[in-house]
Amino acid sequence: MKAISQLCCALAAALVLCVPAEQAAAYSAQDLYEPCHEGDADSRWGAAAEAECEQYILGFTDAYLLLTDGGKADNICLPEQNRLDEVRWAFMRWYHQHFDDRAQPAGEGLHKMLKAGFVCE
Repeated sequence: MKAISQLCCALAAALVLCVPAEQAAAYSAQDLYEPCHEGDADSRWGAAAEAECEQYILGFTDAYLLLTDGGKADNICLPEQNRLDEVRWAFMRWYHQHFDDRAQPAGEGLHKMLKAGFVCE
């Protein structure tokens, strides 16, 4: 199972490296917020929007946990149950509280939100 996880992470990293830096950086916190919000609002494209939001967050948090020894490097503890929804809701709250940061890269916003909202107790 560990070999499969490492293979998946290697493939994801390879895909990320194939994307030009300008394009990757162009996906902002606002770009991530929009499908997260639409998914919660259950609009016409709510299911697709929710999938976009959740897959981005899932990929980010999985890579983050892998690279930081499960979050220990930053003293971050993600919930074991309902992690995807908890992180999505926390991101949406963070976005509203830090609206001036909406143009920053989505990954940077997620990292700031994790540091603020999921500190180990």
